[in-house]
Amino acid sequence: MTKRQGRKARGVQETKRKVDYRTLRNPFPPLDAFPPDRIDAIHAAALDVLGRLGIKVLLPEARDLFESAGAQVIDEMVYFPADLIEGHVALAPKSIVIKGGVAERDITLELGSLVFQPGAGCPHATDLERGRRAGTLEDYLELTKLTHHFDALQMLPPLVEPQDVPMNLRHYETMRAQLTLSNKVPFVFSRGTPQVQQSFEMLKAFRNVTDTEFMQNPYCYTIINTNSPRQLDIPMAQGIIDFARAGQVSIITPFTLMGAMAPVTVAGALTLSHAEAMAAITLGQIANAGAPMTYGTFTSNVDMKTGAPAFGTPEQVKASLGAGQLARKLGLPWRCAAGSAANINDAQAAHETEISGWGAFLAGATVIIHSAGWLEGGLTLSYEKLITDMDMVQTFAELCVPPEADDDAIALSALAEVEPGGHFFGAIHTMERYQTAFYDPVGMDWSNIGTWEDRGSQDANTRATAIWKGILRDFVPPPIAVEKIAQLDAYIAQKTSEGGAPPES
Repeated sequence: MTKRQGRKARGVQETKRKVDYRTLRNPFPPLDAFPPDRIDAIHAAALDVLGRLGIKVLLPEARDLFESAGAQVIDEMVYFPADLIEGHVALAPKSIVIKGGVAERDITLELGSLVFQPGAGCPHATDLERGRRAGTLEDYLELTKLTHHFDALQMLPPLVEPQDVPMNLRHYETMRAQLTLSNKVPFVFSRGTPQVQQSFEMLKAFRNVTDTEFMQNPYCYTIINTNSPRQLDIPMAQGIIDFARAGQVSIITPFTLMGAMAPVTVAGALTLSHAEAMAAITLGQIANAGAPMTYGTFTSNVDMKTGAPAFGTPEQVKASLGAGQLARKLGLPWRCAAGSAANINDAQAAHETEISGWGAFLAGATVIIHSAGWLEGGLTLSYEKLITDMDMVQTFAELCVPPEADDDAIALSALAEVEPGGHFFGAIHTMERYQTAFYDPVGMDWSNIGTWEDRGSQDANTRATAIWKGILRDFVPPPIAVEKIAQLDAYIAQKTSEGGAPPES
């Protein structure tokens, strides 16, 4: 007789626990790193940087837009009156709904909501069986499937660069993978207007979205990185303009590493990051008032002996907490990050990702990117680390689920059933719940006390390899009409025959 049959024979009714990790809200009040007056001082200093020191803007169209709104332009430098910045930042929406392929995949970006993404933007992939390698289209496809598998990863990011696909054709393959293997919110690289427009065309046709609907509701997003310190390059500035005019989401992310691209202090790095983020948001609002844009930061420190990025440090956590305070001052949804600089998926890697993840979580971040799989400071995305990190991500997701507190959960019946000095293992209350009260989010089965020999002495990486291989083996994409895929492939074939769309530099 199985355990399930035994419980039924004793009249135990199992309860099915319903969990929704697709829509999360952070239940904890965000922590502060600075007193309110110091946040005001950082904000004022950032406005002073923009007005007195300025931002170097390499795209002529962006400089023209800034000048038309009242900024002073001298050669490639742009200087901003404080009221111009604050007035335009105030136009950015405080809540953004991005449409997925189906309604249950829609996500809301606002203060208090919580969205996770795995590691992104990596030139390399690695796993135990194939080793570390330059990213390929096969890697991109597999990692997209793994991302789709986990409901606690609500958006598709630019996972790895498929370097076996020429740059002028790469956007076709990445968009095709996202649309055919998942119905989550897709990502579009800002690599010049032609690639962006073609990506929009593929998305609209595949999702049966009219031009008007697309303009009124975001269906995709991009990530905009400034060139810290105080520079906005051509592709990023053009991406802000293109996405703003199309009504699609830009996640603004200055990359300010203390001691390298930013002052060595947390407050100094946040001052620079805040200034750059507000300048970029201002550009989008000048291009299209009310365009959906989020505040963002990626601020950590470097090892001053080597210059190498460091993650999971106290400085990164403090910077995340401070960035959250600045985002709340503006009232905007915002993006933060976890991450690891470890070279392999070991204890250091787990520690760094979890500490930085906690920093972003406690800071009240809306989007936490690089939460699973990231190694070497973003040089590599690890299949095994993606699996082991998901235990952390889904723990955060579970913390967003309110604990049971009704009369039955208080368990007076169980307390009456068990005699003093007894145990609750076999209590009816326990039997009704034990399969769902405790969970193993990715099947790692960590509780190996007394069973080491039975498990063949497998370590976490070995077990993770079996898990990601099993997910890929059993993967079933969401239902998609065959004719949609055929139409997409025909579009790609036609554009490929025409030479594709080279990125603009």
